[in-house]
Amino acid sequence: MFTKIFSSFRHYNIFRNNAKQLMLVGLLSTICYRQRLSLQVNPNIKQYGDNLNRAFKRALQPEDDFYKNTIILSGNSNKELAEEIAEYLNIKLGSVTIGRFADGECQIQVLDNIRGKDVFIIQSTSPPVNDNLMELLLLVSALRRASARKIIVVVPYYGYARQDRKCAPRVPISAADVARLLETVGVDRLISVDLHCGQIQGFFGPRVPVDNLEANLVAQNYLSLQKQYEFKDVAIISPDAGGVYRAKKFQEQFDQHHPGIQSHLAMIIKQREGPGKIASMNLVGQVKGKDCIIVDDMIDTAGTLSEAARVLKEQGANRVFAFATHALFSGKAFTNLSSPSLDQIIVTNTIPSKPQEEVLGDKICRLSVAPLLAEAIYRVQKKESVSTLFDIKH
Repeated sequence: MFTKIFSSFRHYNIFRNNAKQLMLVGLLSTICYRQRLSLQVNPNIKQYGDNLNRAFKRALQPEDDFYKNTIILSGNSNKELAEEIAEYLNIKLGSVTIGRFADGECQIQVLDNIRGKDVFIIQSTSPPVNDNLMELLLLVSALRRASARKIIVVVPYYGYARQDRKCAPRVPISAADVARLLETVGVDRLISVDLHCGQIQGFFGPRVPVDNLEANLVAQNYLSLQKQYEFKDVAIISPDAGGVYRAKKFQEQFDQHHPGIQSHLAMIIKQREGPGKIASMNLVGQVKGKDCIIVDDMIDTAGTLSEAARVLKEQGANRVFAFATHALFSGKAFTNLSSPSLDQIIVTNTIPSKPQEEVLGDKICRLSVAPLLAEAIYRVQKKESVSTLFDIKH
């Protein structure tokens, strides 16, 4: 879907002649169901766009050693995103066969010669989590045994991340165990988007650097282009105590993108009866008459989100938006997302869309993180700073 919509904009000749304008639009533009966004440039984020443009302008040079030493492979978890990343980088995806033996075991063969190459594997460990994780591990193993120089795994959604500590006796710390598996099999670097908690980076040893990219800026760019929202008084909401830092960072970026608009920070404190079961919710902060933006890293069953939206509307909120990077959409998610308390749901394509999303119509909008990941891949390979990708100065 993403490739079809943008193919006319990113045709190679057009792209080559208008690289600066189109790459900025590629970053700022988003992909929404039944909606095309205006191709406008927001001057408040010009420098961020220029940083991208400079890198991709260089990447368009065929003689660049980026092309000589780089191979990008995709697992089965999110081929659409992988193809979009490759298209932004003007590079073809490498050839790999991933199938199943009669007994269900993974059958993997890399068809390209990767000896001495730097290989990037794009594979989210999203549902089916275990299948996608095993594919990733075996792909890394195949590359290591075939003498790849470096193996960088691009995991837009890092599964098992919520099991990041012992919350009960005799349970594993699965997020750390997955990190250890990846290290053991031979990963040299990991690139992910909005890890459930930043401490997961510490589960990897110093030999395996971790780049935790932020999708917040993609959402900020989208919101700044939507003139119909006419934001005046906004509250950024953390749906739980653990997400306050994420919400605070989103608020700071919102203020940078929307000078002159007053924003506030609020938090919902929830009491759980168990996984997926919420006993009560209490709002800390004022939302009466304000447009609220709930910020979280993922939407799973959407129970917390729909209940939080209801509480906000009861407290006098004007409109309720939700932004989450990872759209898992498990269980009764679509029923919960249909709540009239939610006005707009914004997610990204770190996890493939589901056919059921059509029932939400224009209420849901998917943003593409392909430009963000493509730029990170380019910078890693060119030994440039990844952190400056998120520096915004006016």
